[in-house]
Amino acid sequence: MSDPSERSGKEAGNTRPDGGHPDAAAAVGTLDREPDGGPAESTATAATADAVETETNDGARDALRQVFVVAVTEYRLAVRSRWALALTGLFVVFGGVMLTFSGSAVGPGGAERVVASLTSLAAYLVPLAALALGYDAIVGREDEGWLAVVFSLPVRRSEVVVGTYLGRLAVLAGATLLGFGFSGALIVREFGVGSLSAFLGFLGGTVAVGAAFLGVALLLSTVAREKTHALGAALLAWVWFVLVHDLLALGVVAAFELPDAALSALVYANPVSAFRVLVLSGLGTTAGGGFTAVLAGSGLSAGSLSLALVAWCLVPVAVAGVLVRRRRL
Repeated sequence: MSDPSERSGKEAGNTRPDGGHPDAAAAVGTLDREPDGGPAESTATAATADAVETETNDGARDALRQVFVVAVTEYRLAVRSRWALALTGLFVVFGGVMLTFSGSAVGPGGAERVVASLTSLAAYLVPLAALALGYDAIVGREDEGWLAVVFSLPVRRSEVVVGTYLGRLAVLAGATLLGFGFSGALIVREFGVGSLSAFLGFLGGTVAVGAAFLGVALLLSTVAREKTHALGAALLAWVWFVLVHDLLALGVVAAFELPDAALSALVYANPVSAFRVLVLSGLGTTAGGGFTAVLAGSGLSAGSLSLALVAWCLVPVAVAGVLVRRRRL
């Protein structure tokens, strides 16, 4: 016969804290865990975080790859349709004509007058070229049936919009650099290397204003249901930004004494005005007349004007990327 004390000790040692109930066992296991979840749980959490991060990186790379493929396709189509050659020739011809009739005074002052004349030319010509290049970016591809095929592939519609914009922007920027670069070579030959900095400022602003109007054209092409509607809206946009806005702003400035914030808002509301003020203020001249010539010495910083042009590039493309998701083909 065993000792009662020994038997009771064995019973105490063999007694389960959960009483044998499965729910109680789970509760006891939970209470017995370490406060930080234990090594196993920490390892699982870390593995999950690494998997999420890897998936995010892969998704970003896939998105960039798809945007790049669409951009390259758009660029090749534009080159094949002779858009790049036509825009380059247009800028070369008009730039050469402007240099011929803008005077030949030797010296830095003469170079600044020539660049100011090119600025006036670019303010009319480049927005029109950008709108003509981009007004059919979405609605034209839809009429051709190409857009329905692309949207049926595993690619986001917003990626198609961004890729389309970047591809056509490469065409426009290349034509601008080559076309006006010919004028820049003539300016350097005529006025010396000292005129190069003024011309480079003009060239950068020209590319920026072209990119801004290409974004506006892309947005109009996303909203329009027919190519003729998109073309009409693009022409109205050109008339407003290039002709009407400056006239109205100049009348408001002449009639009322506006605070500096209101004057700045008038400039930022128009990419052409921001471009003109940016280039003319860098030249230190008010050549070209109009509202922007009045504001050329107003103290608007080059950084704020550059940011305004960047915003005019990004915001229309972002809005078009949102609206294209609701477009029914």
